[in-house]
Amino acid sequence: PRESAPRPAPTSFTPFEARVRALLADTPDMPATVVAERVGWTGSIRWFRDNVNRLRAEQPRVDPADRLTWSPGDAAQCDLWFPPRKILLEDGTRALLPVLVMTAAHSRFTLGRMIPTRKTEDLLLGSWDLVCRLGAVPRRLIWDNEPGIGRGRPTEATTVFAGSLATRVVLLRPRDPESKGLVERRNGWFETSFMPGRHFASPADFNDQFSDWLATANQRVVRTLKARPVDLLDADRAAMLPLPPAVLHVGWRPQIRLGRDYYVRLDTNDYSVDPSAIGRMVDVSADLDHVRVRLDGRTVALHERVCARRQTVTDPAHLTAAARLRHDYRQPAPAPSDGLRRDLADYDRAFGLDGSL
Repeated sequence: PRESAPRPAPTSFTPFEARVRALLADTPDMPATVVAERVGWTGSIRWFRDNVNRLRAEQPRVDPADRLTWSPGDAAQCDLWFPPRKILLEDGTRALLPVLVMTAAHSRFTLGRMIPTRKTEDLLLGSWDLVCRLGAVPRRLIWDNEPGIGRGRPTEATTVFAGSLATRVVLLRPRDPESKGLVERRNGWFETSFMPGRHFASPADFNDQFSDWLATANQRVVRTLKARPVDLLDADRAAMLPLPPAVLHVGWRPQIRLGRDYYVRLDTNDYSVDPSAIGRMVDVSADLDHVRVRLDGRTVALHERVCARRQTVTDPAHLTAAARLRHDYRQPAPAPSDGLRRDLADYDRAFGLDGSL
């Protein structure tokens, strides 16, 4: 007869094993020190921890994924996609720029655009642009802990943005791919269906080509839905929230005192301003396309925003104005005559002095 494997000899841990197993079955992550306290262990904590880890490894841990269903208007999944090709920038260099992608969960209708940075200001500007193009506000915007949106909790600017739209920004927990799988699968689709064979002269050219391609892609039948996103969009949009009645003031909005060099810095780039505003407080505002500077409500600078880094953008009119002001400062005009200049002899006569001295 075949001999059976010998049973392990009892140890000091054996009397506690059943109770430890019960605690780990209920709370798998309970620290060994807490388990020892609960079962009344008084021996070596290292020996006890080794046995707890052995039992912990024997217990299968299953993380079931529920099948998600998306009601009309309920949510849009948001993500950043980095195309695997560098884009030509204004200074002749090339760089990888992020593309903000938004997919309405019920209809699978997808929108996207390339943005200059992944900073909070540009993420919110891009989100506002895509929501406006969607024509309504999903009741939830689902993000995967993007730092510019928030980790653990939304950033203050993101909270203000969500409140202005009356929506809710949801930050997913780590290792929860199912809740954002729709938009992430589309990122892979872009790389296999949109990118091959394309060339881009600028970020604006990328956005034009991407928008044209998405217009066609949204008319293709989604296999899991057996319907086209464009056909489901009306029902999805009808259940969403309306757009706010006014344009949101999102993006870059610093206020600074203009220095003698009459440039303002936005991100890493410098933009010239009418030098007549030197020494005054000016309001800088920038969206994804333009940079504006205002003084007392009057525009004193308007530039196209550049995506290249560490650039100096100058309006020739500002150079001309600066040269004129510099000339006036160095060669002041003579003081105007008031026509009341008196002869100095009048003062001699007034004080009784004569010309003999």
